[in-house]
Amino acid sequence: MKIPFVDNWRKRHGAAAVAVFSPDGADAAGVAELLAECELLRAQAERSGVELDDSVRSLEALDQLVPRWREDEEALLWLGNDAGLYLGTVLVRRVPGAAWVIWPNGQPVVRLASGREIDVVEAGQAWAASGAPELSQFYAEAAES
Repeated sequence: MKIPFVDNWRKRHGAAAVAVFSPDGADAAGVAELLAECELLRAQAERSGVELDDSVRSLEALDQLVPRWREDEEALLWLGNDAGLYLGTVLVRRVPGAAWVIWPNGQPVVRLASGREIDVVEAGQAWAASGAPELSQFYAEAAES
């Protein structure tokens, strides 16, 4: 969504991260669905013929995309956020015991059954900026934990 004063503030402050704040007892499934939207990433993938079906195979397909978004700094930041949220969505839906957790600062992370917490947004931003680590590789390492 384009809101001029918000977009201008983000540019001045370099803000592009996702934060989620919800009241105590919030609907966990609703929060998970909100985090799974990833509209920019889904649009980019669709234009490239990649279907995002919350599978490991879709992460592999994303890893193969030509990174044209790196030429647009704003798109790079938001696409990185979406890539991280999508990675988290795949982890939560495919890895037994994985769940979304919202840190007190609003940062969504994935907590694995082992108790390890993964900052998937950071991983997605690294992937969008440099392609490493690959999303599928990150998933494989996290799923083994």
